[in-house]
Amino acid sequence: MSAIHFREKSLCLCDSCCNPLSMGSIKKMIEEEISGVYVLSLMIGKNVVQDTENGFFMDVNEQVSAACSQLARDPELKGGYNAMGFSQGAQFLRAVAQRCPSPPMKNLISVGGQHQGVYGLPRCPGESSHICDMIRKALNSGAYTDLVQKHLVQAQYWHDPLNDDLYKKHSLFLADINQERVVNETYRKNLQLLEKFVMVKFLQDSVVDPVDTEWFGFLKSGQAKETETLQESALYKEDRLGLAAMDAAGKLEFLSSEGDHLQFTTEWFNANLLPYLH
Repeated sequence: MSAIHFREKSLCLCDSCCNPLSMGSIKKMIEEEISGVYVLSLMIGKNVVQDTENGFFMDVNEQVSAACSQLARDPELKGGYNAMGFSQGAQFLRAVAQRCPSPPMKNLISVGGQHQGVYGLPRCPGESSHICDMIRKALNSGAYTDLVQKHLVQAQYWHDPLNDDLYKKHSLFLADINQERVVNETYRKNLQLLEKFVMVKFLQDSVVDPVDTEWFGFLKSGQAKETETLQESALYKEDRLGLAAMDAAGKLEFLSSEGDHLQFTTEWFNANLLPYLH
């Protein structure tokens, strides 16, 4: 879990805390656009190498705990902050909002996050490909073992719609934060403390499958072809996370961007996302 944190107050998570070509450039861009902004880059580990490796191999629940500890210790953030997560960092940040309400997260911006998980492979040639299905099955045969769940980050948000019971029982991270086993009222209450929950979907995304997960949608249970929106899901209809209540209160924002995964211009970022960081 890599992160950037701002004091007006805002935070980003993505591939590495300090890569000048990714999070480093986002940090610099925000500092140039918002006068006097405080930007904190969260490092999970003792150095950049550990931070990057932890994004692939460290238990996500431990990463979230480490992030919560860093946030709580920073005196600049005691009055609250805005948070921005990129790709898998977005669902990790949502876990921070649900589990760690102090200091308070004000706005959560999810840029290409996978809130209902994934059931596909990066740049796979499509749902009709037999190769995709074969590799999916190979991954899924081990995705819910304790060893893989504990040590492979991507398995911790792997969501198999063909084996719903297996997913709910053995998913260490995603099934918990999405209230798949029991409803944790604290999670529900804390998420609703957000002023805005902004979700960005990339319309030509070839990395995230299904792309609907970026707007909290997913594949319908029991098959791997048809998708459903957040509003059509049981999660929303039963309001297990409070998302229906947030939607009714105007707290959910669904934005889209042309292009592939995390591909956006500075102009698009400034026009669409920067307003939530003030």
